[in-house]
Amino acid sequence: MNNNKQQLPRNAAGRVRARTSWLAALGIALAVAGVEAGAQESGTGGWGSFETPFAATSPWNSRPVGPRFGDFVIPSSDYSPSVAEGAWSTGVFLAGSEDPPVKVIGLPGSKGVWDPDAGVHREVDIPRWPTGVIPASAADGHADIVDPVAGIVHSFFKLRQVDGQWMAAQYAWSRLDGRGWGDPAHYFQGARAAAVPTSGGLMRKHEIADDRPLYRHALAMSLTYNALSPNPAYVFPATSADRDAATTNTGKIPEGALMMLPPEFDVDSIQTPAVRKVAETLKTYGAYVVDRNRGTPYVIYVENGSGFNLHRGGWNTVAAADLERIRQGLRQVVDVEGWVDGDGRAVEPERKLNLLSMRGPWTRQTGTVSGSFETREQAVVFPPAASATVMVNSSGRSLHPVAWALPVAGQGYRLRAIATGGARLRLQLRDKASGATLFDSKELNNDEVADFVWPDGAVTPVVTVIGGTGTGSTVRGELLRTGE
Repeated sequence: MNNNKQQLPRNAAGRVRARTSWLAALGIALAVAGVEAGAQESGTGGWGSFETPFAATSPWNSRPVGPRFGDFVIPSSDYSPSVAEGAWSTGVFLAGSEDPPVKVIGLPGSKGVWDPDAGVHREVDIPRWPTGVIPASAADGHADIVDPVAGIVHSFFKLRQVDGQWMAAQYAWSRLDGRGWGDPAHYFQGARAAAVPTSGGLMRKHEIADDRPLYRHALAMSLTYNALSPNPAYVFPATSADRDAATTNTGKIPEGALMMLPPEFDVDSIQTPAVRKVAETLKTYGAYVVDRNRGTPYVIYVENGSGFNLHRGGWNTVAAADLERIRQGLRQVVDVEGWVDGDGRAVEPERKLNLLSMRGPWTRQTGTVSGSFETREQAVVFPPAASATVMVNSSGRSLHPVAWALPVAGQGYRLRAIATGGARLRLQLRDKASGATLFDSKELNNDEVADFVWPDGAVTPVVTVIGGTGTGSTVRGELLRTGE
């Protein structure tokens, strides 16, 4: 998204003093260990909750071990770096079991709310809508609604209420206990350009003054055009980026990149306590680049309504110099020795993720009652029918081209059908030029698998689903890389 994030006047920069303090480093290490050991005792509800979203193993909640850094420095731009809530940030709102449902429609003149996962404009039914939802006031109109009952984070772009009717430009959702990032099948899971919820990495209200020396998760950051890379526009774990990145970005940092302060960065040089806490977090967890702004070297996002304000009462030259010092010190992580999750356990980020989406368009070949793709189910759902319905998707959209997850010729893969009510799944790979069938899984019942090697050349996937008879049925597929 091409967003006018926080814009503040530039000020003079300080200089990083390159000395390390082993006592400070030891203190932070002990603090992190204490946070991890007490994660489930902190009163935040544990992992996958409103106050502590996503799994302990999520990239948001994991920290790198032995990071190696690139040498590109975030350039200065029109405005000063920013850590802020406000018009370009987001609010996070908790839905309860008694909250009423709300239908969100498209903005005036649109075909409906854009759902990137399904690839359609539609109306969005939210089963529980809390009172007091206030979208961010700028053009992006971000807001995330967390529904622990359904275990879902609803993420909106350009959300607004007009004459009592909620409307939005775009909607996506993510599992509250999940990774907090998209995967190749469900590639768009939030309203940020990197396809993540706006609550991901947010400095939350309850964290601002919790007396901890750092935030216990990676932060969310946007960069401007002269820092962001045109190609690649994004890297793992991001699954998307701004559409015009290739023609407008001029820097070297892709969205999805993890930015950190190297170990030698002297946090003692940061004079503002609130900024020092951010700096400690950037040394330990870092910040993921999730969006683009106009003219601000970097923005780190704070939950709206937190009261966080580095410039309360007027421009704070000390805080501005601290943020500038951080700008000069931040570097992209290009490799790591390992990862530690939110519970302090060694973890390997999951890259063998499902490649196969059940999104349409689907064409009914036989039968009288069509099934349809349901994004919450990530499956094709068939209503009850007296006879089987056969539907085909030959558009190629069942394999979204996520850059770091493209199928590789000669690599082994396993297809597994996940079905209810007697539904079945079939995958064929056809040569784009000749139409010849290069692989055919045949019809797979629930939990049946087909192993194969990805063929050479340009391939078109053709997915067939067969609905069950009698009761309703559902079907989806899981396509994973094998042999590693």
